[in-house]
Amino acid sequence: MEHAIVTGAAGFIGANIVRRLLEDGVEPHLFIAPGSARWRLAELEDHAPIVEVDVADHDGVATAVAKARADRVYHLAAHGGYSWQTDHQAILRANILGTSNMLEASLAQGFEVFVNTGSSSEYGLKDHAPTEDEVVNPNSTYAVAKVAATMLCRQVAVRSGANVCTLRLYSTYGPWEEPRRLVPALAVEGLRGRLPPLVDSTIARDFVWVGDVVDAYLAAGHATHDEPGAIYNVGTGVQTTIAEAVEVTRDVLAVEARPQWGSMPARAWDTSRWIADSSKIRDRLGWQATLDFRAGLAAYAHWLRERPEVLSYYEAQRA
Repeated sequence: MEHAIVTGAAGFIGANIVRRLLEDGVEPHLFIAPGSARWRLAELEDHAPIVEVDVADHDGVATAVAKARADRVYHLAAHGGYSWQTDHQAILRANILGTSNMLEASLAQGFEVFVNTGSSSEYGLKDHAPTEDEVVNPNSTYAVAKVAATMLCRQVAVRSGANVCTLRLYSTYGPWEEPRRLVPALAVEGLRGRLPPLVDSTIARDFVWVGDVVDAYLAAGHATHDEPGAIYNVGTGVQTTIAEAVEVTRDVLAVEARPQWGSMPARAWDTSRWIADSSKIRDRLGWQATLDFRAGLAAYAHWLRERPEVLSYYEAQRA
């Protein structure tokens, strides 16, 4: 049986990857930070080993990785991706030291593919869709840490010849997403005929469905990356403004409420231009997004309707 490590397995994307691996007959080893909320894993605890380990703990990581003996490593453990995660030391520790420890331990154990998780925030504010070889201009501690982790992966791949790559994700949404994010807010409030507080209508994102993102991880995890430390953008190539996202929500969920623009403060990284150029992953790995935002929002709302206990949890977290 194939074995895979998923770090950050209690998180949004990690929990989705775990479910897909189980469906595919792979045994995932779930690495989660001590004290992690397990609401995404409640139904999985009897189906896969869960290991509480701080990825910044060198010896703990070495022991856990050696025990798992995984063929593939999907590294998603991170800190700082949410606006309320502001501790600079924690951000640097998790993203840089954590990635270094996972790389070192995985090299010692041996693996087929190591897939690192980057971020579109590594590029900084751009007025176009950046390609992977473009100069990065990170404008937050989190983005700086992600750049460093990406470069660590590339350096290790060059030095060792190991099969390592990084996926730079754009704005992923869908089942099990953090309740306080925009798309969950639109879906949860929309199901009740309301709209959440909103920032500037012109702010834009490249929203990519989590099922498509999982497909990207599996494609990367089963590829030989001829370019050492290859980097791939993962997005749809379609930009959606917040105004457009709200109108899709109003249409799909029959919401009559009108948006109250400016009822939520803007953030430093908000921009009216944020779009992926995913031609590299399409050409090299055969991946491309399949769901547009309208179809994705409808699927997400349906998923919530089918899980009243999860919907109640989302509502409680948003209260």
